[in-house]
Amino acid sequence: MSENKNTDEAVKVPQNRMAPVYIRAAGAISPQGAFEELLEHPAQYLGDRLVCKEPDYSKYIDSKLIRRMSRIIKMGVAAAMECLQEAGETMPDAIITGTAYGCLADTDQFLTRMVEFNEALLSPTAFIQSTHNTVGAQIALLLKCHHYNNTYVHRGSSFEAAMMDAIGLMDENEAGTVLVGGVDEIIEKSHIILNRFGHYKKEGNTETLTDSRTEGTMAGEGAAFFLLAREKSGKCIARLDAMQTWYRPAMPAGELVAGFLKNYGVSIDSVDLLITGQNGDIRFDGHYLELQQSLFAGTPTISYKQFCGEYPTASAFALWLSSMILNAGKVPGHIRGDAPKRVLVYNNYKLHYPTVYLLSAC
Repeated sequence: MSENKNTDEAVKVPQNRMAPVYIRAAGAISPQGAFEELLEHPAQYLGDRLVCKEPDYSKYIDSKLIRRMSRIIKMGVAAAMECLQEAGETMPDAIITGTAYGCLADTDQFLTRMVEFNEALLSPTAFIQSTHNTVGAQIALLLKCHHYNNTYVHRGSSFEAAMMDAIGLMDENEAGTVLVGGVDEIIEKSHIILNRFGHYKKEGNTETLTDSRTEGTMAGEGAAFFLLAREKSGKCIARLDAMQTWYRPAMPAGELVAGFLKNYGVSIDSVDLLITGQNGDIRFDGHYLELQQSLFAGTPTISYKQFCGEYPTASAFALWLSSMILNAGKVPGHIRGDAPKRVLVYNNYKLHYPTVYLLSAC
């Protein structure tokens, strides 16, 4: 669970082990439809980005409030409410959110008006709603939840920081259930800026994305929330046995994952499915292929960014996908085969933030 920020020393696997937590429910707004749709007919995209399929928000949010919310707030709130509805929970003990970019549309609106009005006579609304903690705050306001509420803004490890805080709260008996999620959005201006750095393909295709051998990937966005509980009670879709994140470790991926599994007493053969963050960018894909061809040479493997695109909190979508796979016993693209009982997720955003999740079926 510790995060190593010293790149000059060898990464040490912590001796303390994380106690398992249960994922009672999960909700997601993504470029895909429901999990059943993803299994049968995953949505395909062309170009340089994948945009979320937004639901009928009136199912989750009062119609009078919807028009006052920006797009990312509606996405985050809807994913959180869907999660709570699935779990039959009305009041979590804590709400924790991870986001790298925050409310970009409101930030853009505020900065644009500041220029247009020459920094005078500005309405504070867009500024207030542009802060990164707005999604978590809106969820709390709708639930009338006065419990612990925090937002983490740690670039490619924002969602992981939120998850570790949630697990820490439960370890210290400060919370029995925690609503935790990751959310980021695309807006036109931010996408143009990021595109200047060569992050994205000009003519991407999600159907062939992970097989491409060119530079760049396809941008993505999404919101995913989970209700975590220390004790298994009632409905449970998956169990999170362990997770760990690092920052720019000196060790290769194979050694990191091998050390992680050894620390938890888990054999590689017991992993039924590997899910990687391979995104079709030739500059990064070799990192994932090395892990697949060495440590997990005989393990069924899929990638997930052809479904959601690349963004800093995409690992939240990966956790949602792996939870759905374990709950349904079905894997996208795998028509035959036994239902996986144990899944390992490995993502490394821009090769700076390697993260491992180990999940089991309930």
